Amino acid sequence: MNTSGHKNHESPEIVLKMRGIVKTFPGIRALDGVDFDVYSGQLNALVGENGAGKSTLMKILAGVYQPDSGEISINGYSVTFDNPRQAQAEGIAIIHQELNLIPYLSVAENIFLGCEFCNRLGMINYKKMHSETKRILDKLDLHIDPGTVVSSLRVGQKQIVEIARALSTNAKIIIMDEPTSAISEHEMEVLFGLIESLKRQQVAVIYISHKLDELFRIGDRVTVLRDGRLIGGDVLSNLNHDDIVRMMIGRDLKDLYKRDSSVTDREAMRVENLCLKHPGRPHEWLVDHVSFYVRRGEVLGIFGLMGSGRTELLETVFGLHRKYSNGDVYLEGRRVSIPSATDAIKAGIGLAPEDRKDQGLVLMMNVAENISLASLEKIQRMAFLRESVEKKIADKYVEQLKIKTPSLKQKVENLSGGNQQKVILGKWLATEPMVLLLDEPTRGIDINSKKELYQLIDGLTQMGLAIVMVSSELPEILGVSDRIMVMSMGRKTAEFSRAEANEEVILKAALPRSA
Repeated sequence: MNTSGHKNHESPEIVLKMRGIVKTFPGIRALDGVDFDVYSGQLNALVGENGAGKSTLMKILAGVYQPDSGEISINGYSVTFDNPRQAQAEGIAIIHQELNLIPYLSVAENIFLGCEFCNRLGMINYKKMHSETKRILDKLDLHIDPGTVVSSLRVGQKQIVEIARALSTNAKIIIMDEPTSAISEHEMEVLFGLIESLKRQQVAVIYISHKLDELFRIGDRVTVLRDGRLIGGDVLSNLNHDDIVRMMIGRDLKDLYKRDSSVTDREAMRVENLCLKHPGRPHEWLVDHVSFYVRRGEVLGIFGLMGSGRTELLETVFGLHRKYSNGDVYLEGRRVSIPSATDAIKAGIGLAPEDRKDQGLVLMMNVAENISLASLEKIQRMAFLRESVEKKIADKYVEQLKIKTPSLKQKVENLSGGNQQKVILGKWLATEPMVLLLDEPTRGIDINSKKELYQLIDGLTQMGLAIVMVSSELPEILGVSDRIMVMSMGRKTAEFSRAEANEEVILKAALPRSA
């Protein structure tokens, strides 16, 4: 087995060639003559900023789009795909970054959608479908009932179900688009082990990620796109982190986490003994007597592993789980009651959720409508919406946040991930909040968009806003935060000043402790 792996690196076989791929949309040349080679038994990384053309190239390969010109060949044979089913028949599977599951079907039904097992009477054989689902999920170390409705799963679990669906097709080329953006450390280790197993079976993995450290750990080759063009590529062992970043953005990226401290002595919010019971297991706590505070002009970073209670903490502060929660919230020293999200907004709290597409935006609505959603009382008169006022508010935040959109009437589903996140920030800034809760605000966005968001966060704190920010990325937490609170198993386990914090002490505090 080791000999086979060595040979694979010495003389890998090109299983897929894409040559001169061109794709245009109205007003946009998304791909401009892109070449892309994929090697069997290797992890072929594809990187670039949002808008570089990565997803468009992969959708062409998966049969979702057809190229305007160019050629695709698999194992030396020219192929064309008019639809995804044809691509799947050639052994190509894609795991989308934005989860592509049907929420009200079960896990098993999602995994085998369109490829259901049937009995002699043509009826769906649920018993076989469930047993096959369990076999695949066990391989991914996700122990859930195959009959579980997908809408009840957390984001990380949904991501694993997406991966399971791709594995069910026995694909020879698997496209993974940001597969670790919403999974836990444990799930990530399982995924990396699975990728190594796929490589040994000579499966080609195309891996899109903004987390360059992952690529150097598990990748073999990298191809870089910028503005729809091929910039370069090489064996990863010939490159370093800065080489790739330079190709991605066309310049050196310095001072990514530049932060001018603006912390005041004025306390914006204090939370005391906040608790959240598990809705299905009343003797368990999702948030277990957590207390913290944040001052005006401060970023309080919250770090924890998946399942630590970070998201639940923010949601509880925002009034989303009143039935199962208790504890006290004080704003500028005054105790406030927050039985609902509406009350949180009125009190001066905003929440940018982890799942921006399902919870933070209405995708079919336009930019102006999304920005005004949380402050409708400002644009209403006699139960009618005043479009001129809505436009004025939207114009202000599109300009302030540098949201890249052709117009205020553009549907937000057509914006890049970074610009969607800015629309969410605009929505909450329009409410004129005192405290802004940010849950994984840079998940799934490119390096340059991250830098822009860090600059926005810095600017907001300079204006006196208090920010509580959850992140799974340690460099981000260390770079952006003035103070860092660590959670594990629903409890606050440590707190560090910016000067005291480092990766070692934070990780030590985040790891679950034996009872």
